[in-house]
Amino acid sequence: MRTNLPVTGIEYLLQDGQSIVSKTDTKGRITYVNPAFIEVSGFTEPELLGKAHNIVRHPDMPPAAFADMWQTLQAGEPWTGLVKNRRKNGDFYWVTANVVPIKENGATVGYMSVRTRPARADVPSVPASCTPGPAVRLSVPPSATAATAPLPRPSEDEPPRLTS
Repeated sequence: MRTNLPVTGIEYLLQDGQSIVSKTDTKGRITYVNPAFIEVSGFTEPELLGKAHNIVRHPDMPPAAFADMWQTLQAGEPWTGLVKNRRKNGDFYWVTANVVPIKENGATVGYMSVRTRPARADVPSVPASCTPGPAVRLSVPPSATAATAPLPRPSEDEPPRLTS
């Protein structure tokens, strides 16, 4: 797993209605970014194009979340999840990520991701790396809706513990 450093504790908030859009090839290399992606990530377009999309991966994100995303996408299904990303300067931002396969003549030729500002109530107050236990599935199955499949939140009765 790629570890992007440095990181800070400073959160960057997306604007209401702002959509970050990117496209990748089937290996996850970026082929397109919209101006909002450039603004929010802090990278320039030349720094992003041709690079692995995990250039914005925050180290707090559990690897199982991305394993689930790739398994879902490779099955030809869309994936939705809450993701913490890292800006070039180390700050972080939360997004609701919606990723879909791009198909031509029935074959997947790449992926498109549209990311928006999540509801504040959906953003965990404790980083995933501080939450004990296995990573949780962040995607919403096609048969569920956000109202019937809320994201799990750490118990307020149990204080967060750092794990190594």
